[in-house]
Amino acid sequence: MAGMVYLVGAGPGDYRLISLKAVDCLKRAEVVVYDRLADDRILGWAPRDAEFIYVGKASSHHTMKQPDINQLLVDKAKEGKTVVRLKGGDPFVFGRGGEEGLLLEENGLPFEVVPGITSAISVPAYAGIPVTHRGIATSFAVVTGHEDPTKGKSNIRWDKLATGVDTLVFLMGVANLPHITEELIENGRPADTPAAVIRWGTKPEQEVLMTTVGTAAEDVKRKGLKPPAIFIVGEVVKLRENLQWFDKLSQKPLFGRTVLVTRARSQASKLTACLEDLGARVIEKPAIAIAAPDDGYAAVDAAIAGIDAYQWLIFTSTNGVERFMERLFAAGRDVRALGYAKVAAIGKTTAGKLASYGIRADVVPQEFRAEGILEALKGKLPPHAKILLPRA
Repeated sequence: MAGMVYLVGAGPGDYRLISLKAVDCLKRAEVVVYDRLADDRILGWAPRDAEFIYVGKASSHHTMKQPDINQLLVDKAKEGKTVVRLKGGDPFVFGRGGEEGLLLEENGLPFEVVPGITSAISVPAYAGIPVTHRGIATSFAVVTGHEDPTKGKSNIRWDKLATGVDTLVFLMGVANLPHITEELIENGRPADTPAAVIRWGTKPEQEVLMTTVGTAAEDVKRKGLKPPAIFIVGEVVKLRENLQWFDKLSQKPLFGRTVLVTRARSQASKLTACLEDLGARVIEKPAIAIAAPDDGYAAVDAAIAGIDAYQWLIFTSTNGVERFMERLFAAGRDVRALGYAKVAAIGKTTAGKLASYGIRADVVPQEFRAEGILEALKGKLPPHAKILLPRA
């Protein structure tokens, strides 16, 4: 039975700009064929046991040629796999998704296209530059800045493009800026037309170079700007002076800082969101995984079977709470089985997890560590009290 291929747009850079449908496809993927993404956290939505195949393309360096990528999708679909072809931006905006779809169709294989937010409009937006604006620009064009070098002759109608469209957005054009600006000027675009080069758009490290058509190539060379970047031309560029909302985020306390989060993947997202709200760039690299004990759950299951004998339960982490409750429910019991036992939690977060199961902690120490629990329990334990400590 043939598999299914999803041609998915991953958006412009900020991983939060990916669509809900794209995330849904990734969660079901058995194979992920992905490009050079601006944020690897996007891959975190795919199952850990999925097959990940990198086919990224950087300037002048291709990991895999496009015809080989097309065939790879066909081969994996023929194996009956659910395949996500993940691309930065949108699959059909210079993403070559059409070529991949045509070969899949030729082989009678089903596929769907999941559009992504293209950098052609989102990156200017993050720089405070609308591609259209009443009274200034009523049209815009998205142009490749890197045509197929094997063609020999350009397909771009520079004579029509240079003056026929208000706003021009060139993708993948930084290395080719001298040629682009020369063609624009030769075909009637004034050299003093406002322009901007935007690197790493939508990311915390975004850079915006304000320039003109006539000076852009030299300015980029002087500043040492490298891909990935876009080049935007038109009077709308002037609006950045009053619309640069993203730049104002630099006033946040952690803007420009990079923070490494090593929590377990399932628990990292909340901390990451808080750090990002403070302006930080966050890299998630889990250094811990939560897994079942190698020898199984025999000990905790035995404790649950004799739960009536315990006067106190002490929980030292949310993981301990979750696993204990899982085993309690697996035994066909619920929180009523705890009877009159008192409950202690190492801190507010653990107490909050207990509360989600309808259990209010009797003791939560001021100091969130084991010694704090000992101090808090002084005078509260009856002689010879039997205590259960379910912990990671």
